[in-house]
Amino acid sequence: MRLPTIGGDRSNIDEPEAIKMIRYTIDHGVNYIDTAYPYHGGNSEILVGKALDDGYREKVHLATKMPVGRIDSTADLDRIFGEQLGKLQTDHIDCYLLHGLSRDRWVKTQDLNVLEWAESIKEEGRILHFGFSFHDEFEVFKDIIDGYGKWDFCQMQYNYMDTESSGRTPGTQGLKYAYSKGLGVIIMEPIAGGTLAVNPPEEVRAVWARAETKRTPAEWALQWVWNHPEVSVVLSGMSTMQQVMENIESASQSGPGTLTEEDLELFSKVGDVYRSYGFIGCTGCRYCMPCPEGVAIPEILALYNEYYTKRGDSDAEQEAKNKYTREITAENGAKNCAKCGQCEEECPQELPIRNLVARAARIFERSE
Repeated sequence: MRLPTIGGDRSNIDEPEAIKMIRYTIDHGVNYIDTAYPYHGGNSEILVGKALDDGYREKVHLATKMPVGRIDSTADLDRIFGEQLGKLQTDHIDCYLLHGLSRDRWVKTQDLNVLEWAESIKEEGRILHFGFSFHDEFEVFKDIIDGYGKWDFCQMQYNYMDTESSGRTPGTQGLKYAYSKGLGVIIMEPIAGGTLAVNPPEEVRAVWARAETKRTPAEWALQWVWNHPEVSVVLSGMSTMQQVMENIESASQSGPGTLTEEDLELFSKVGDVYRSYGFIGCTGCRYCMPCPEGVAIPEILALYNEYYTKRGDSDAEQEAKNKYTREITAENGAKNCAKCGQCEEECPQELPIRNLVARAARIFERSE
């Protein structure tokens, strides 16, 4: 969902570069490729299908997802699944997920007999492993796992800022529960949509500087997740070849128990600093887009987060304001928000987007 694009258009994937990146990962040991029906305006699956040509399909476990929010009947299930097979140029999906289950979508899944449909497709050999991705609190997560005894795996958000159960993740409790039930656990957003990879505030840099082993912020975040024995696979959305190469190098040095007790104590301190600055948890998933009023919500929230995590550093605060002026046009600005709430209905993190955008308007668009 974060492949390189052209001209700022999320649906216009830089095809040669993206294919080069995907094949490089596979050539260097990556064997799990994750996509979904809506990613990149519906074009991600097409790109992945092209990347897995020339013998690469047989080298990976291919994962994609049924967009539960877009289905109203069994006919929709058959139509979308057929489209996915065609886009991906394959006759089967290795790891198929129900996308973004929450309390309401779990009810919808049962009302539309989606589980029975998936079982029939699995019996035909067109799905090899069946699971779900998830955005909600622990109790809902537990209900979904316990409510269907045939799950092979699940996918949940987890990083060192998301350890407690909330509206976006079941937290550590969920990780351990899924593992105890024998499910494979796929982790998404290990770097919180890239937020934990950016140049951190001085207080955070000072904490990381205490570590005996030196790592980049992104590497610290990934190593923290890989350190958990309950984790099967960690996903990372990469937008550049440099990120691919760095993550592969980091992965080669990872594993349960890799981090020291001293390392783990640093994560607690870093988390405290980020929370004190106002870490908001937007992962840049873009489910809130398009905005009816044209507001560039993900970009604005990223700058808002940058501003607050650098709070107290007047030069860094001003740089965030300058970036807003350079990157956000009048047509896409925060002041255009009509507070309709459509974005909040779609946000898997359950963020108060309208309030956050209003605060961003006061910070970045204050009248001179």
